[in-house]
Amino acid sequence: MNQRAPVPFDAQALARALEVKRLELGLTWTGAAHAIWELSHELNARRHDHPISASALRNVAVQDGTSCQHALFMLRWLERSPESFLLGAPLDAGFGLPPAGADQRLRWNLRTLFAALDTARRRDGLTWKETASQIGCTPSQLTGLRKAKFATGMDVAMRIVQWLGRDSSFFIYAAAW
Repeated sequence: MNQRAPVPFDAQALARALEVKRLELGLTWTGAAHAIWELSHELNARRHDHPISASALRNVAVQDGTSCQHALFMLRWLERSPESFLLGAPLDAGFGLPPAGADQRLRWNLRTLFAALDTARRRDGLTWKETASQIGCTPSQLTGLRKAKFATGMDVAMRIVQWLGRDSSFFIYAAAW
């Protein structure tokens, strides 16, 4: 598969970028969460589900990570790709996010991610343990994607994407439910 070991997703860089934009706009964390949520205001009005919280934004730095689905909210607001937050990556990593309107939210297609991972693993004759070792995670983090309803960690998602030799936008779509 990929000759180079996947590099980590830099959650601390994401946290710093959120802080910079929040301060530039003169927003509190609650204000930033509201601004992020309002990017999908038409969908939100239809779905009436729970908005992203200020604590989810603040916790990126504290917990040194976030779920892959929460990260998409933040990345959309920052207008940055996941690849631009890989450790050591330039700001413009050459990838982009799929476009999403006010009636959509960006989502990871975890079934497609799992299927691509499993296909590559089988093609290369690897066990889940060997695959996890190459990716830099646990086997259960990989096999759990098969049944994941909501998310995995952003670091794991990006390690898989790199191991597959794909860009993240292949596994991200604009959902309208």
